[in-house]
Amino acid sequence: MKVNELAPRSNVDEIYVKVVKVSEPRKVFGRDGISHKVSDVLVGDESGTIIMTLWDNSISMVKEGESVRVENAYISTFKGSMRLSLKKNGGNISVVDRDIEVNTKNNMSDRIVEDSNSYGYYGRRRGYRKRY
Repeated sequence: MKVNELAPRSNVDEIYVKVVKVSEPRKVFGRDGISHKVSDVLVGDESGTIIMTLWDNSISMVKEGESVRVENAYISTFKGSMRLSLKKNGGNISVVDRDIEVNTKNNMSDRIVEDSNSYGYYGRRRGYRKRY
């Protein structure tokens, strides 16, 4: 799979990318009320780039200039922007010995996308049922 083939809400079984830039981690509070570190990592291949969001211990697994294999990930949207994210159960990053050229002119995260299928009537998430 190549970066330019990624689409909102799609699963990514495996993709090989090069780490272009790692942002400084920032602190955020998760839904669980616990403080977490999160970092935006620009990754790409010859077809384009995308922002990969890494949390907590995953941040230290990548360094700028390294080629990595990303397994068990998915494409989420954040403020209309596509993001590559690891699945909580089974998502993995490993450094590989590959020379990957990066096309920085096609940033998939710069494209505004709408995730129209996630919210239904009355603004509720689809599949959400009130439990009484």
